[in-house]
Amino acid sequence: MLFYMLLSYAAASGPSWLIAASFQTTVVAGMLCAPLLYDDVRARIPRAALGVGVLIIAGVLLMQFGHAQGALDAKGWIALLCVVASAFAYPLGNRGLLLHLERTGVELNATQRVFGLTLASQPAWLALAAWAWLQAGPPSSSQLWLALGVAISAGVIATILFFQATGMVRDNATALGAAEAMQAAEVIFAMLLGVAFLGEAWPRGQALAGAALVVAGIVLFAWIVAHDARRSAREADALQTDRGS
Repeated sequence: MLFYMLLSYAAASGPSWLIAASFQTTVVAGMLCAPLLYDDVRARIPRAALGVGVLIIAGVLLMQFGHAQGALDAKGWIALLCVVASAFAYPLGNRGLLLHLERTGVELNATQRVFGLTLASQPAWLALAAWAWLQAGPPSSSQLWLALGVAISAGVIATILFFQATGMVRDNATALGAAEAMQAAEVIFAMLLGVAFLGEAWPRGQALAGAALVVAGIVLFAWIVAHDARRSAREADALQTDRGS
């Protein structure tokens, strides 16, 4: 819930592609949270993956300052801090839930995990909705339809797919970081949809260069995971050969 609240608040301060790009700090956030959650080999922060994460962060900052012509105002900094806090809350909650299920020996699929998180947070959501009703009144029909679309596409479909992906690689720190990094692709989709449907301007100059760095980070993460997979396969083959001889 904290993730959605902070991200929604920040979304009112700038174009969609800018908020989407800033949220990519979750790439580094997930890895930095690992030592706080795990007490085994997964607590180690992969250096190569962290390096790529820093590259993505550099792209995010470049987009932020490019959008603000080199300087962020107070509203921009508040929005950036909200997005960063949201970026830490997301992997912390997901990884924490996976670790809890692992320690208790309970197996839940992605759909069950999303349903459990949704059900447990309902009281807080209802309280927030009641407060918003008192402050701004009931939502319009267009807002209801928009909220329904976001809930189905992002809250149900995308979240279930993401939870499924992270659950499949929960024991591989690099692959888990890469799965979280794939969210960086949303920058491109947010940019295209914002320009097409919301009348937002195309990113230019520093902002465009920052977007390119974010995309480059995705490609590098994919390469690192593939490289680690090939190395693990070679080590397994070598071990099997030694045992056979």
